[in-house]
Amino acid sequence: MNKPFIIGIAGGSGSGKTFFLKCFREHFTEAEVSLVSQDDYYIPVAHTMTKEENMFYNFDLPSTVDHEHFNDDINRLVRGETILKKEYTFNNPDVEPRMLEIKPAPILIVEGLFILHFREIASSLDLKIFIEADDHIALQRRVKRDLVERGYSREDVMYRWVNHVVPAYNAYLLPYKGECDQVITNNSHEADDIICVTEEISKELRKKILI
Repeated sequence: MNKPFIIGIAGGSGSGKTFFLKCFREHFTEAEVSLVSQDDYYIPVAHTMTKEENMFYNFDLPSTVDHEHFNDDINRLVRGETILKKEYTFNNPDVEPRMLEIKPAPILIVEGLFILHFREIASSLDLKIFIEADDHIALQRRVKRDLVERGYSREDVMYRWVNHVVPAYNAYLLPYKGECDQVITNNSHEADDIICVTEEISKELRKKILI
């Protein structure tokens, strides 16, 4: 297999990366696109902390990610290897982690908060896409997700937003916005808006890559 075309999808919490990726991948078959997410490379810490300590632990720092393992797996996919990776569940005891099987494909998507900050990973990207949303919209999405999916309290969510999420965005993501090939503002709650954007990008990729 030839070297895959690597797309980096970066965006802050609540920017709508997950929905963007869902829409984007629907334009391709499973054999055409593979996805590797920074979220599955957080260094496990739940077993070392009390519940209170976990509340104040800052996941929004590059040091909380095993970026060497992350980069190694990206390189393995580039070489045509299949990787097996245990899903990271953000210390939520109610979620049973799955074993993820990620197969190589002509298009490889790398997504996450710090993918542009990790310069070795950033240098491997052929297309860099920056997803952003207004602060109040991003916060609404974050609250909804963390209350339902991760079992956090509202107090916990707000503490993390003010003390972890916003400072990390400003320090480790926003400075790289200018080097991205495409910046997409995702304030809409209308699926059609994002579907149109992803369709346009996918058409270009299909012409260039999947011929």
